[in-house]
Amino acid sequence: MITFPDGTVVPALGQGTWNLGESPASRNAEIEALRTGIDLGLTVIDTAEMYGSGRSEDLVGEAISGRRDEVFLVSKVLPSNASASGTIEACHASLDRLGTDCLDLYLLHWRGRFPFEETVAAFESLIDEGSIRAWGVSNLDTDELQSLPEGCQTDQVLYNLTRRGPEFDLMPWSASKKMPVMAYSPVEQGRLLGNPDLTQIARELGATRAQVALAWTMRTSSVLAIPKASTAEHVLENAAARDVHLSDTDLERLDRAFPPPTHPEPFEML
Repeated sequence: MITFPDGTVVPALGQGTWNLGESPASRNAEIEALRTGIDLGLTVIDTAEMYGSGRSEDLVGEAISGRRDEVFLVSKVLPSNASASGTIEACHASLDRLGTDCLDLYLLHWRGRFPFEETVAAFESLIDEGSIRAWGVSNLDTDELQSLPEGCQTDQVLYNLTRRGPEFDLMPWSASKKMPVMAYSPVEQGRLLGNPDLTQIARELGATRAQVALAWTMRTSSVLAIPKASTAEHVLENAAARDVHLSDTDLERLDRAFPPPTHPEPFEML
């Protein structure tokens, strides 16, 4: 479990939806995947107005219909919409697509031309009207986080075994504020799974390579991982990562295979 600054506690493993809702032929399987995840306790569902130009939110809305109270629902506003009025309009449109009257967490997708203060003022207005419960950001580096007004609950960033840059300064700063990060693409969209060291450790643990990568991401109580899964079988595999125990020796081996940062690194996004 992880705890947000406002005291909200959620599972450390959720479900991402980037690229879901793109194909009508896959729709039923993707809805089944999301519902299977909810059944397994992967109740944080992350989406965005950008994903499929709203089609992902529409898919999520159908998947959670009748089960909204079981889900911690996250969506994001595009920077181009993040003005005082645009943020509110975008949120209302997301709520319509999702078939709900409130988001648990609403994020600025990345920094754009509108001042943080303007976007945050809109977030606070949305809280006051009951449309969102809390707000946060995505794809912001440490210096940008430090310039935010009070109230940010999380920063959603690219973080996995091959993208460890946030460990140098972003994650220590966030930890000092008791603010967890959300890790998107925690298995690097499958690209890191060919690493021989990861393969060997997974074999020894009787786990899959993706499960080891996810277990590594969740090794502390300060990271919420949101892998995407488009089938129920994939969701079952992801959920089983919660049962993978990485020993100190395993973690040392992974550090050798995927060295942690020793200096600030350029901020990365996908």
